[in-house]
Amino acid sequence: MRKAFLAEDGTRLAYRDEGAGLPVLALAGMTRDGRDFEYLACHLPADIRLIRLDSRGRGASAWADWHSYTVAQEARDALALLDHLGLDRVAVVGTSRGGLLGMVMAAFAKARLTGLCLVDCGPVLERAGLQRIGDYVGVVPPVATLEQAADRLAASPGFLKVPTERWAEEAARRYVQLEGRLGLPYDPALRQSFDAALAAPTADAWPLFDACAGLPLALIRAANSDVLSAEAATGMARRRPDLIRVDVPDRGHVPFLDEPQSLRTIAAWLDAVRAFAASQPAATAP
Repeated sequence: MRKAFLAEDGTRLAYRDEGAGLPVLALAGMTRDGRDFEYLACHLPADIRLIRLDSRGRGASAWADWHSYTVAQEARDALALLDHLGLDRVAVVGTSRGGLLGMVMAAFAKARLTGLCLVDCGPVLERAGLQRIGDYVGVVPPVATLEQAADRLAASPGFLKVPTERWAEEAARRYVQLEGRLGLPYDPALRQSFDAALAAPTADAWPLFDACAGLPLALIRAANSDVLSAEAATGMARRRPDLIRVDVPDRGHVPFLDEPQSLRTIAAWLDAVRAFAASQPAATAP
């Protein structure tokens, strides 16, 4: 069941908050929402409190001025959710853009984190992969039904050995069935924000990655990713020898997170997060 709160600019943001125990905040990709983590949710141990945010303009959250669809603003929204829930610290699982939000949070509010798991995301992203994503942001596929959309998704680059029913589930998450046509479960104006970001000079994001120093850190990379290269992942591991890393076979951008390799990596990372959280001093009352 979704709940909601108001961001600093009054935008209504939706989230799910399920379970009890160690809080884990899940942040989805550019055009996605908290439903992306349903595959993972059913595999998490009983001591995990999973919080899934629909970033502004996505899922059940309200649409906003497209200029506010930025990594910086969405990271502030995530921190505002922690304040709303009265949480001092959380571990973050971030897929694609969600991972960028996690790195920004580590850079500017590190004390609020107990760990970060990056899913097919890092400080260096391949322009060809980003341009491919740009080809579909804000674009409704030229088909009339979710079944037809599922058939198109089955040809997603880099994905192999995916059951047909999984693409049907994905179609229902990525599109909305309307009368005789499909719609999008997000604000089409995200396209304007994406285009503006892609046209801007490329910033050095390694300082954001380095800001994660001391936090339990994991990387789940799709072996066939066109967004995060093997070279970039190796560079991340070189800077963080303790990085818990896996390349998930037969997956493109992004893995579903219920693959055995993904689940083992998340389990190892959660063990590290528990140990880290237990070592931190308790927050003091104001």
